[in-house]
Amino acid sequence: MDINNLQRENIKRLRPYSTARDEYKGQASIFLDANENGFGSPLEQNYNRYPDPLQLDLKDAISKIKGVPIENTFLGNGSDEAIDLLFRAFCEPGKDNVIILPPTYGMYEVSADINNVEVRKVNLLPNFQLDLDGIAEAMDEHTKLIFICSPNNPTGNAIIRTDVETILANFKGLVVIDEAYINYARQKTFIAELTEYSNLVILQTFSKAWGLAALRLGMAFSARPVIDILNKVKPPYNINQATQDLALDALKNVDQVNEWIKTTVQERDLLSIALATLPLVKKVYPSDANFILIAVENAAQTYGALVEQGIIIRDRSKVTLCEGCLRITIGTPTENKTLLQALKSL
Repeated sequence: MDINNLQRENIKRLRPYSTARDEYKGQASIFLDANENGFGSPLEQNYNRYPDPLQLDLKDAISKIKGVPIENTFLGNGSDEAIDLLFRAFCEPGKDNVIILPPTYGMYEVSADINNVEVRKVNLLPNFQLDLDGIAEAMDEHTKLIFICSPNNPTGNAIIRTDVETILANFKGLVVIDEAYINYARQKTFIAELTEYSNLVILQTFSKAWGLAALRLGMAFSARPVIDILNKVKPPYNINQATQDLALDALKNVDQVNEWIKTTVQERDLLSIALATLPLVKKVYPSDANFILIAVENAAQTYGALVEQGIIIRDRSKVTLCEGCLRITIGTPTENKTLLQALKSL
């Protein structure tokens, strides 16, 4: 598949902004090229110089953990930036369309609306799996992107692998698999399939298992042509130096992160069992993420009662296929115990 033919015509012709750091790479004693403040920063650490626009040191460290070459890696200001750039690079406003699979992550539709791109919704089946026939019917020659969230937010389940492979093999546009919660899943990442499918884009994040939500750092992995196009349209210095430094430090603590993942999965399983015993809980949906979706008698009332006790969860009862449902993030063992006690008291 020729990825370059998928991009918008104006993006094909686009000459990207050339930064001072693009034009000179190397060591020097005096930098007078980027109109920076040569005196330093009013901080303990100097941030007066522009950061590496391609974040090569950070990508190299990520590559050692993920097994994805630097040239197949894009870093964004959260996964949301990568999502937005996919629309801006590949979808002609007012002409092209994308397919999303409700219930799913809300930013796909928001980004489409911002970019004036038609959204075609194909609801998941009652078991929260893909409606392959519905997806096939929704496609036409102007369908550029299909977003698949797996494990899915807000339902928590992983999408059946062979169904995703069916779409990858038959769709002529980009298949975007959002793996924000993959660290908590039994199913393995699609990273190994990157060499097999030139139209595969995988989104991952530092916001969940890595505990760096406040840094806003997302990853996109794809074939070189896709990454090159994303780098062409991104803002020049989209990842600031402080984020790059802190992420590099965090990547030295893989053992700690793995320990948190293990504890979270154990707590998820314990909490699922405990929630199922409560009279007000009608159903506990199986989860491959760091949250659990439950159906309750009165979602709004239960949510409100927990708020009064200082416990905030997410009311998802107005989301497609999630009527009467609440979404509960797995907290620390102490937080989970407090939540259960509060629910028992209702």
